[in-house]
Amino acid sequence: MSESNPWNGLAFDEARRVDKRGRHDFFWAVVENDNVALALALPEGTERILPLPKIRSLDIGYRKLGARDALIVALRDPEQTDLFANLCLDIVSAGEQGETADEALDRAVRRTLRWHHLLRGGSSDRLSVEEQRGLIGELQFLQLLCAQIGAAAAIEAWRGPEDGAKDFELHGMCVEIKARRGAARPQVQISSEDQLADVAGSDIFLLVQDVDAAVKPEGMTLTDHVQVVEDIYRCATMSAYGTWERLMAATGFDWEHDYNDRRWTAGKRAVFSVKEGFPRISAPVPMGVLNVRYSVALDACAGFLVEIEVFLAKIEKTQSAVDTQGGG
Repeated sequence: MSESNPWNGLAFDEARRVDKRGRHDFFWAVVENDNVALALALPEGTERILPLPKIRSLDIGYRKLGARDALIVALRDPEQTDLFANLCLDIVSAGEQGETADEALDRAVRRTLRWHHLLRGGSSDRLSVEEQRGLIGELQFLQLLCAQIGAAAAIEAWRGPEDGAKDFELHGMCVEIKARRGAARPQVQISSEDQLADVAGSDIFLLVQDVDAAVKPEGMTLTDHVQVVEDIYRCATMSAYGTWERLMAATGFDWEHDYNDRRWTAGKRAVFSVKEGFPRISAPVPMGVLNVRYSVALDACAGFLVEIEVFLAKIEKTQSAVDTQGGG
């Protein structure tokens, strides 16, 4: 058996145990269309994890391996066999740390998700300084939401990475996040007419988060800030974790990039109610006006300031209403 191709010698519907001394039943397998695969055979009664992640180049699902149910991770692209073999060994290593079959399955699926960005090819460029600042601002609010309404509801509300009109969309509320240097001129940049535009049936809020560069040992790197939220979602449902992974990939963040040259601290935040009289350019703009960008002076927003406790209570109340409707 080749070290780089552990499927050598296997034919369709055949399997070979990865490690005869392993705690769990991982197998090298060949499945439909002669695709190479990794299989985790599951004891009867093991609870399936659903939904499973959808990853380009891989087919992930459940099927029979002999008489037993099994999680199958199959490779569609034979040109990536060497990389896939390494992925499989890493999945096995993660799964073997589980004490039970249910834990092994959970760890295997989560580790598969961690690899999906690498299989996509990743991003070649690091995030710029201002992109890092902006991402940290959004992650700070995402953490607040997780504590207030739970990780699953919080991640469903995060729309900024996929070009939503507002950064966060909750039931009856939209929140736009702006990160700024604490010592900078008291203003924020609005990059389109849609960012502060009214939304039917929703209250609009602008949250301004101070995010400042720091000198070691103060602060944390961008990767550290991401890891804090990653740890929250590693303990969440698989569906929520999959959404977190997808959205982080959309931000352009890549775990392979080195962000150790800059550290950040998150400082005070202020929330403003964007309503009649708030200083903004309203949509729709006149015909022929394009690429609207403008600044809002925070001093001019003082009359629209909302106490953070009131703001968070409103979020909790609106989410409770959603939960009640869902339960009914």
